[in-house]
Amino acid sequence: MKLCIVTHKLLKGDGQARVNYEIVSDMLQRGHEVTVCASSVAPELLARSNLIWRKVPVKGWPTQLLKNQVFAVLSTFQLLRLRQHYDVLMVNGFITWLKSDINAVHFVHSSWIKSPAHPFKLKKNLFGWYQLSFTLLNSLLERVAFARTSQLVPVSHKVKNEIQAVTARGNPNVIMNGVDVTEFHPDQNVSRERWELPENVPLALFAGDIKSSRKNLDSVLKAMQDVKELHLAVAGETQGSPYVKLAEQLGLSERVHFLGFRKDLSELMKCVDFFVFPSRYEACTLVVIEALASGLPVITTYESGVSELIEMEAGFILHHPEDVAGLATAMKRLATNAELRSVQGKKAREVAERHSWSTVAAAYMQLFEKVSAEKKRGSYGAI
Repeated sequence: MKLCIVTHKLLKGDGQARVNYEIVSDMLQRGHEVTVCASSVAPELLARSNLIWRKVPVKGWPTQLLKNQVFAVLSTFQLLRLRQHYDVLMVNGFITWLKSDINAVHFVHSSWIKSPAHPFKLKKNLFGWYQLSFTLLNSLLERVAFARTSQLVPVSHKVKNEIQAVTARGNPNVIMNGVDVTEFHPDQNVSRERWELPENVPLALFAGDIKSSRKNLDSVLKAMQDVKELHLAVAGETQGSPYVKLAEQLGLSERVHFLGFRKDLSELMKCVDFFVFPSRYEACTLVVIEALASGLPVITTYESGVSELIEMEAGFILHHPEDVAGLATAMKRLATNAELRSVQGKKAREVAERHSWSTVAAAYMQLFEKVSAEKKRGSYGAI
């Protein structure tokens, strides 16, 4: 099979890039020829003889908004005359002007703009106006992309519902994100010493972009005031983040430990007691599934698509991200009950094992074969 995937990046580092990395890795391992239209690709994949990289340069453009539009135009010209040579062309949201066979949807801007946590609704400054412009434009363009594909693949049922709110397209095929269950796994022998974290105290972990209000670290810090025995490790780039100062103002400096951006998250997760991530909007964030695989009970919200994976025995799901009292109650229960943590942690691992990357890749492979067979029986047309 000849497969083409259009994605900004093909790396293990984050979100959409990681999902596509795992899909491509599996397809290459199966012996398929994969063409990737991207700005950057992991070196280990470039070493594979059956991978073709069609580079889309966007470096030097001043904003992400411009980079995305330049990428869309350049990728269209790169693949316009080649798309008929591929058995399957998969894109990710609005990323190109080409008509696609499959569109994997990792984020719905039309829903994000309605959130009270959208930056423009919080502060109508220059950054807020830029974010409004970014979201409005992408809301329009994603509808074009949704209409110009044969198969929509939302990464959660939450995203599926959001798609169906803006398009009349059939019944999207949900394929949730996965996790490397060998990289992320429980291990009680990892010491906290390397991160200079206190031993013999209950320790929660928050990980994500702590410059963004969307991840909701502010509610976690407010809830910490009522959970006196709990310490919190925070993994995320602190430069430009308002939450270091907020922790100081709330008198939490001794119990909240800012660790900066971490590449050793799989090891860090082995030495904490539970994971807290009450996001205000999420599609299907990988870090929560990674926490489940690490055997950690998880506290999140129904606004996070990944909450669909968290059976009640594997953690707590808040009905609303602004429920600081409910968040504090859940945190206190886990901080003070080692037996509850153990029971929920085992269940969390069981849930994650059903969502390994090999399982996710197999679901995509099945979809690729289905779409390829349908194309052989007819044509979806050109751009």
